Amino acid sequence: MEYNFNDIERKWRKYWADHKTFAAEDNSAKPKYYVLDMFPYPSGAGLHVGHPLGYIASDIYARYKRLRGYNVLHPMGYDSFGLPAEQYAIQTGQHPAITTEQNIARYRDQLDKIGFSFDWDREVRTSSPEYYKWTQWIFKQIFNSWYNVKTDKAESIDSLIAEFEKNGNADVNAVSEFADTFTAEAWKNYSEKEQSDVLMEYRLAYLADSWVNWCPALGTVLANDEVINGLSERGGHPVEQKLMRQWSMRIKAYAERLLTGLDTVDWTDAIKDMQRNWIGKSVGASVSFQVDGSIPPSEGDKGGGRMNRSIEVFTTRPDTIFGVSFMVLAPEHPLVDEITTAEYKDAVDAYKTAASLKSERDRQADVKNITGQFTGAYAIHPFSGDKIPVWIGDYVLASYGTGAVMAVPCGDQRDWDFATHFNIPIKNIFENVDISEAAYAEKEGTIANSDFLSGLPIKKAMAVAIAKIEEQGLGKGKTNYRLRDAIFSRQRYWGEPFPVYYKNEIPYLVDDANLPIELPEVDKYLPTEDGEPPLARAEKNAWKYSEGDRMEYNTMPGWAGSSFYFLRYMDPKNDHQFVSKEKADYWNQVDLYIGGSEHATGHLLYSRFWCKFLYDLGFIGFDEPFKKMINQGMILGRSSFIYRVAGYSYYGTTNPNPQYPFTGEILISKTSKQILDKYFSTPELLSTEEKMSVDKILEQKDKLTEKLQLMDIDLKSHAFPIHVDISLVDNDKLDIEAFKNWRADFADAEFILEDDGTYICGSEVEKMSKSKFNVQTPDELVEKFGADTLRMYEMFLGPLEQTKPWDTKGINGVHNFLRKLWRLFYNEGQLIVSNEPASKESLKTLHKTIKKVEDDLERFSFNTNVSNLMICVNELTEQKCHSKEVLEKVVILLAPYAPHAAEELWEAVGNEKGTVSTASFPAFDPAMLVEANTVYPVSFNGKMRFNAELPTTFSAKEVEDAVLAMPEAQKWLEGKAPKKVIVVPGKIVNMVV
Repeated sequence: MEYNFNDIERKWRKYWADHKTFAAEDNSAKPKYYVLDMFPYPSGAGLHVGHPLGYIASDIYARYKRLRGYNVLHPMGYDSFGLPAEQYAIQTGQHPAITTEQNIARYRDQLDKIGFSFDWDREVRTSSPEYYKWTQWIFKQIFNSWYNVKTDKAESIDSLIAEFEKNGNADVNAVSEFADTFTAEAWKNYSEKEQSDVLMEYRLAYLADSWVNWCPALGTVLANDEVINGLSERGGHPVEQKLMRQWSMRIKAYAERLLTGLDTVDWTDAIKDMQRNWIGKSVGASVSFQVDGSIPPSEGDKGGGRMNRSIEVFTTRPDTIFGVSFMVLAPEHPLVDEITTAEYKDAVDAYKTAASLKSERDRQADVKNITGQFTGAYAIHPFSGDKIPVWIGDYVLASYGTGAVMAVPCGDQRDWDFATHFNIPIKNIFENVDISEAAYAEKEGTIANSDFLSGLPIKKAMAVAIAKIEEQGLGKGKTNYRLRDAIFSRQRYWGEPFPVYYKNEIPYLVDDANLPIELPEVDKYLPTEDGEPPLARAEKNAWKYSEGDRMEYNTMPGWAGSSFYFLRYMDPKNDHQFVSKEKADYWNQVDLYIGGSEHATGHLLYSRFWCKFLYDLGFIGFDEPFKKMINQGMILGRSSFIYRVAGYSYYGTTNPNPQYPFTGEILISKTSKQILDKYFSTPELLSTEEKMSVDKILEQKDKLTEKLQLMDIDLKSHAFPIHVDISLVDNDKLDIEAFKNWRADFADAEFILEDDGTYICGSEVEKMSKSKFNVQTPDELVEKFGADTLRMYEMFLGPLEQTKPWDTKGINGVHNFLRKLWRLFYNEGQLIVSNEPASKESLKTLHKTIKKVEDDLERFSFNTNVSNLMICVNELTEQKCHSKEVLEKVVILLAPYAPHAAEELWEAVGNEKGTVSTASFPAFDPAMLVEANTVYPVSFNGKMRFNAELPTTFSAKEVEDAVLAMPEAQKWLEGKAPKKVIVVPGKIVNMVV
C-alpha cells in the first residue's frame, strides 16, 4: 500500500465522524482533562495557516492525554456574533444569520480537513437562540445581585431590599457610588421609580450615563480595543467621546479578587502583568478641594447665593499635597460648565469639542502633545487656603477615578511638563532635590515646605497626611483601581438582545419562561433617523415576546457570549440550566487553555469576572476558569507590494494636469524605484550600470508621458507601496496580466519595468491578514501534502509561544519524513512488518524516543518532538528495523501529531480499526538505554595504549583485575607491577608504572 495521504485522511475523517471517536464522557472512572481553544469568530475569509497553530497544539496534547488514560473534553464552537457580519448586512441587506451560517460551514470544512479530535456534539454558537438564552439568563442573575463587602461576594438583590425595608441603608456596606442615606420608612415611601433608581446604584448590572467611544458612521459604541488612533478599527471611521445611557457591569466589585486570583493560575508572568496593570491597584486618599466662593452662581442657582461646589480627587501621593500648584479636570467633568467663567467659556467649549474626538486610549498614549485650557476658576487648598487655578486637560479621563487630579509638578513628570508648558509656578516640597530639569517621582527622601509634614520621610509622610485628611474631614484613605466598570451595551443589531422591557422608563426583566428573547426582523440594520439602535426599527409584533412600553433596543457586546462558553461546553444540550452542578463539578476548571495574547485583558478579565460571580451564587464550585494557559505566537505572512507613483489616486482624481485625459495607475518596479531614489538623492554614488538603468527608466517615463498625454510624470515624489495579492507574485515577479484582471481600478495600469521587462515587487514580513493580501490558506497545503504534514510542519516551525514567519520551504522535508516512516511498514505496496524480536539497537532507539517525546509533551514543547520522531525514523531505517514490537509503539508516539497516518498504520499491523486513540502511551524502560558493556580506554603513564570492553556492571576492583589479566596490559607493564591503578567506572583506566 502506498502513502496515498488524500485517500487515507478522507477515510479516517469519515470514520471519526461516524463513530464519534472523540466524544467525551460526562462521568468516568478515568481522570478528567479539559483542553480548550479560544473559539474563533467565523469570518468570510475562512482560516489561514496562522489560525490552526494553537488548535494543532491543543489537539496534540488532547490526543496525548487520551493515550495517558484521561477522559478528555476537547470541544469547539463559534463566537458568531460580531460587527463584520453586521457591516456586510448593512452593505448588502442580507441577514447576518445567513452570512454567519455560510462562514461557519466554511470553517467547519477547513477544521475537519486538518483532523482535529473535537467533540463536535458539544458545538456551541453564541448567535444561536439556544445558546444566548443562557447569556440572557446569566445577565438576569447579575442584574438581580449586589456586592456585599461584608461577605466579599455577590448576593441576591432580595437580601438588600429586605435590609432597606428593615433598617434603610445606613448599615449597608456595598460596592456602590451611592452616597445618600435613607431610613426604612423613607424607603417604603419611595415611589416605584425612586426605588428602582436607588437599586440601580447597587446592582451588578446597571443602567448609567457613561462616557463611551461613539462611532457615528457605524452607529455604535466601540470598546477601547476597537479604536486605533481615534478611528474605528473596522472601516477607519472617526470616533468621539459621548455621554450615553448604557448598561454596565460592576466588574470593579471584583477588582481585588481578580488580582489575588492570578496567584492561583499557571499563566505566564507577561499575561499576569498585563492583567495586573489593567486592574491597576493603587493605595492613597480621596481629598476634597472647595471651589473658590468668588465664582459666580450658576444660572440654575435660583437663590442668588453661591453654590457649595467641591472637586474630589484621588491621589496615591497624599504626602505631596502641599506641592499642589494647579488642578486639572477631565474636559467631560460635570463641574466644568458650572465653574468656567464667561471670559474663558468659548475657549473651554472649543477644547471640549476637540477632546471629544479623541479616544481614551489616544489621550493616554499621546504624552508628547501637551494641551490644556484654563477655566478661570480657582480651588482652595484644604490646608494652606491658597487659591489654586483649575484647568481642563485631555490627559485626565472622566471615567478613571474622579475625573480630576491635584497636579504636583515637582513630583509628577506629566504635571511638570504641563506646568512648564503653560508657565505655571512649580513649588518644590522635596528636601535637597533639584527639580529644575525634571520632576522627582521617587518615593525616597524627605518632605520640605509642607507645614506639619516638613522633615518627615516620604513613606511616613504618606500615613501622617492620610490621618490628618481624615481627622479634619477633608477626605479618607482609599484603595483605587484603574479597572472601570464594563460597558455592556452596543447599538448594533447582530448581538444578544437584552431580556429587558420598560414601563414608564423603569426596566423590568423578562420571565425565565419567555427566554430566549430572539432578535426581531428589521427593515434595515442601521440606526433609526433619530439615532436609536437598529432594534428600534422592529415593529412590536416583530418581537416574539414584547411587553411594556418598549423592549430594550441595545444588544449585548461580543464578550457576553464568550464569558461563559467554557461552561456551556460541559452541558450543551441542557434546556433547564446553563450547566448542571454535577457536570460542572466533574469537569471543573479548564486544565489547558490555548489562544492568542490579543485576548490577554478583555476576554480573560470578563470570563474570570463571570466565573467568580457564578461561583458566588453557588452555580459552580470554582472561581477561576482557566488553570493553565498558553498563548501561541503569531504566524507572520510575507506580503508583496507594488509601488504607485505619488500624485495619482486609485480613481485618477489628483491628475496634476486635468486638461489632459488620464485613466489608470502608474506603477514603478521595486529595483527601478530604488535606483531612482539613489539618482535623485545621491547621484554621485551611482555605478555605471545604475546610470544606464536610469537612462532606460527615464526613457520609459517619457514614453508613458506621451502615451497618457500628460505634461510630465513626477518620479521625484516617493512611490508608496500598496499590498498586492501574493497569488499574483512568483519569486517577487508580478504576473502583470493577472494583476490587471485582479481589480478594476488596475485594469489600465501602466508600468515602469526592470531592464528585463519584468515587474519586481517589494516584500515585507508582517501579520497575516486578508487586508494585506498575504494569506496562505491551509486548504491548498492539505490537498498537496496532507493534513498530517501540515500539522507537523506548523509545529516544526518553532516554539508555540514564539512569533514566526510562514515559509513553506521546509514542508517537503516533513512530508518526506512521513513517506520514509511509511517505508518501514511497506515495500512496493506490501506490508513488511514482522513479529521477529527487535534488536537491542532498535529497542534503544525506541525507548530513547519515548522518553524524549514524553518529556517534551509534558513541558509543552511541541516543536522538538517533530525532530525527535525524525531522528527515530532515521535510526530505525539505518537499522533496517521492521519489528512490530518497535514500530507499533512508534505509531502511538506519532498519533498525536499525524493521526491519520497513525490510524492507518495501527490497523495495518493488526490492531482493531480506529483504536489508536485509546491505546496506551508506551512505557519508558530505562534499562533499555543501559549498555551491557563499556569500552575503557586504558592508559599507561597518561598515554592511551588500547581499549578494553568490560561489563557495565563491573566494580572498580573488578575492572582493575580484568585489565591487569589482559595480555596487552602485560606487554606495557613489562612484567612489573603498576605503582598505582586509577579506575573511573564507566570512563577510563590509567596505570602508573
